[in-house]
Parts: sequence; C-alpha cells; structure tokens
Amino acid sequence: MFAYYLQLGLRSLRKNPLLTLLMVLAIGCGVAASMTTYSVFRATSNNPIPQKSSQLYVPQIDNWGPDSSKDNKGEPPNAMTYTDAINLMRDKRAKRQTALYPTAVSIVPADANMLPFRETSYGWYADAFGMFDIPFQYGHGWTAGEDESHASVAVIGKALNEKLFNGANSVGKNINLNGRDYRIVGVAEKWNPEPVFYDVTNTNGFDDPIQVFIPFTRAVELKTPTSGNNNCNHDPGKGWDEWIRSECVWLGFWAELPTKAEADAYRQYLNGYSAEQQRAGRFRWAPNTRLRNVVEWLDYQKVVPQEAKVSLMVSLGFLLICLVNTVGLLLAKFMRRSSEIGVRRALGATRREIYIQFLIEAAAIGLAGGVVGLLLTGLGVMGVSLVFEPDIAKLATLDVSLVLLTMLVAILATVLAAFYPTWRAAQVQPAWQLKSN
Repeated sequence: MFAYYLQLGLRSLRKNPLLTLLMVLAIGCGVAASMTTYSVFRATSNNPIPQKSSQLYVPQIDNWGPDSSKDNKGEPPNAMTYTDAINLMRDKRAKRQTALYPTAVSIVPADANMLPFRETSYGWYADAFGMFDIPFQYGHGWTAGEDESHASVAVIGKALNEKLFNGANSVGKNINLNGRDYRIVGVAEKWNPEPVFYDVTNTNGFDDPIQVFIPFTRAVELKTPTSGNNNCNHDPGKGWDEWIRSECVWLGFWAELPTKAEADAYRQYLNGYSAEQQRAGRFRWAPNTRLRNVVEWLDYQKVVPQEAKVSLMVSLGFLLICLVNTVGLLLAKFMRRSSEIGVRRALGATRREIYIQFLIEAAAIGLAGGVVGLLLTGLGVMGVSLVFEPDIAKLATLDVSLVLLTMLVAILATVLAAFYPTWRAAQVQPAWQLKSN
C-alpha cells in the first residue's frame, strides 16, 4: 500500500506543478536557512572533549582584589600569575595539572632554501598530553623528569612534520626554535578541539592547531615571551624577572580531577591557598576563587558568538513562516480534491487510509524540499564568512551528519505541517460530495 499511496501522491504533485514548486521552494529555503546557521552554532557550542569535560577544571585565584573585580562582577581574573601557577604545580593536589602559555617561537628549517617561519606553539608540562588525550603518530610526550631538568625537547604536530620531514618518523631528530636545537620526542596526530577549550583567554575559542609543544620550564628558563595576553593592574617593573614575580596574569592552568570528591577537595585547597597568601601579606582581601570544568568554562567565557545564537533564532523563525505557508498551500491542494476523497470514502477507504495517503504525499514534498534545501545549505556554508569571523566561519562544514539532519528536518517538518490539512481532508463527508457532484 505504501508504494500505491506514493504513486498517487506523485501523480497528484504532477497535476499541480506550480503549487508543488512553491511548496518545495518554501521548505527548501526554510530548511537551508536554519541548517546553515545551525552548522555554525553546532561548531561553536560543541563539547570539545566530551570524554573528559567533567574531569578537567580551570582554577581561578583573585590576586587583584575586590576593587579590580567590580568591573568583572566579582569574578577573579581569567588567567593566572606565574607565582600562583608555580605554587599550584609544586603542591600537586590534582591527578594531573599544567600551566601553559602560547610561546613566541620561530622555526628555523634545516633546509637553507626555506625561510624561518612561525607556527602555533605552546609551553606546558608533560601532564598536558595525558590530560587532553592528545594522540601520537610517532613517539610520545616528554616526561616529568624532563620538565624538572628544563630539557630541550619538543613535540611537533603532524602538519609541521610533513612540512619539515616529509611525514617521516622524525623522533630523535632536532628542530631549531629561536636559534636553539630541541630534540623531537614525539609527533602528535592532528589535534584540534573545537572550541579551543584549553586557552579561551588568548584565542576566544578558535585558533589553528598547535604545531610545537615545548616544556614550560624550558620556555621560562630561556625567557621566551608570551604571544598571548598579558594583563597587569600596575607597573610590573623592568625585565623578565620582575615581570614574572609581579601580579600580572598571563598563564592558563588546568587540573584533572576525576571525581566530584577530588573537585570539592581542590576547591577547599584553592581557598586555603588564597587564605595563606592573605596571611603572608600578599592578599589583603578574603579568598575569592573559582573552579570550573570545561563546559562551565566555555559557558562563562561566552565562547558561542552572540550572532550565532541570534542567527539561529531568526532562521528558525523563517523556517516556521515557511511551514505556515506550506500549511496553507497543502490545505488548498487537499481541499480541491474533496470529490476524489468522497469517492474513495464511498468505495470503503477509511479515514486512516486518507491520513496515510496524504501524509505520504507530504513526505514526498518534504523529500524534494530537502534536496533543494541541501543544495542551498551547501551554498550557505560556503558564504557563511560574509556574516561570521573567518576563524568561526571555517568551522561550518557540510558533513554527513548535517546532510542527514537536513533531509530529516525537511521531511519531518513537511509531514508535521500536513497534519492539519490532512485532518481537514479526512473530515470530508462522502455522501455530501457524491450528491453535490
């Protein structure tokens, strides 16, 4: 019967090509608008590390005091001082932990025909590789002992390895960073969480994949400057040593706390640490600390652009308008077939069969609208850079999941829109129709 009803529906659609075209275009345009904006919203609101997002935390410590936090609604700074980061690393109250910052390093290729260039690079501790579940193509991360010895070791990204070593196993070879040789201990597979949860402060959640990782301790020892933000509430003085001892905040910090009990204990530790700094005379205010996991941190940092939320709501409103128009067109189409419905009912067709027939016909319209919507969605994704920043626009992709969702939304929306017209059609009285015709 499904094939028979589908045949009836397609025959009916061919009888009114203009009306059919209007419905298909209405569904296609509405679905395309909503799916294009959804592709951006999906990428920016994605959970970048779902398997561990509830275990990774950002600690915050208020080292500036209540006067400075008034503008931030009482929240501590988003970054951390070198003093606090080193103290937290020393106390080792988490399963794994790392301080980190984007390092300003230049890569000097061994090939004399290549000019020095820069890639996204970070200084952090060995724990970071396990914390963030970074996969490796060759080798592995460095060890905690190499952190302590300030070793000249590095992990490079897959793309950089292909650029410098044609994709071969480069473990054990050297890479020249800022004129100094570093021994490569590992080549990381492409690791590009979206949003960039590990350093929202410097990237706003969107950046290129890291291609160079070096030990935090080595970077600080060589006085490697940060390529990220550096916020100071007073003059830090002159020189590197005075700067890192100052109250300037410029470091990220992450702690892995697998259980709620460990997270609660770490919160108490942060408050106790802050109280200790108060007793030592460094802080002149009560402890003010925070501990947020990945999802809470991204929400607090408002990583999802406001324009993505607004665009999604507007596009969903547009889809609703298109569906309302489709309801009207379907109602007009179905009610023009009242005599046909009356004859079918008189020959023994039940209301249920009328429902099935017209809903299958609506699904066929939805399928056609989905195909049109898919084509328009592809064009929309290509042109999304006209509305959003390039770093955000490049995240919008037409992948298999979006294709399937587009078709599903088109068919489901059309079938839902057809319920009222179908109900009206099923109420046709066969006796009245036979008498009047």
